[in-house]
Amino acid sequence: MEIYIFQIGSIERKFLERIRRSIEEAFPTCACRILENILQMPEEAYNPIRRQYKSEPILKKTLDYALKIEGETGGPCILLGIVDVDIYAHGMNFIFGEAQCPGRAAIISLYRLRPEFYGEQPNEQLFIERSIKEAMHEIGHAFGLVHCSNPLCVMHFSLHIGMTDRKQPEFCGNCLAELKHNMGKRKGLIHTIEDASF
Repeated sequence: MEIYIFQIGSIERKFLERIRRSIEEAFPTCACRILENILQMPEEAYNPIRRQYKSEPILKKTLDYALKIEGETGGPCILLGIVDVDIYAHGMNFIFGEAQCPGRAAIISLYRLRPEFYGEQPNEQLFIERSIKEAMHEIGHAFGLVHCSNPLCVMHFSLHIGMTDRKQPEFCGNCLAELKHNMGKRKGLIHTIEDASF
């Protein structure tokens, strides 16, 4: 299983690299690499009334790209798209990210993860920690994990940035066990499909 990271719009490479390393540590059976391609934001995502971007078209573009990669490589993948614009979903004022659950596509937004958004001094380490937590959270969804009731688990839902800061960048015991089970099921399904094709 491959996990790919790509940017929609321009994002500093050093942030992508820190996220990549943390993903490989959290998902040691998966290789993670950064794609060089920079995709353009879907025009239809922008809502001029809200001055925000709808997450659905961005997630769809990410899924389309994931399917393209799978077609080219012949192997399964999860694709994490990273944007630096303010995103929202239906019924929500904003979201930090979204993913198929389970599925191939996930996205996170860095826009509200910077301390400066809240009128605070820049803090690169805090910004990176928040980015890593949100990346792991959405990839967890792509592997079939739902929101966790443990406020310290990375799969806990963040209504605001304080909840992101409170939770740890790790899966709790229950979520980790389910993650391993789901990853095993996905691997077994992949082998079954490959065996059937011969």
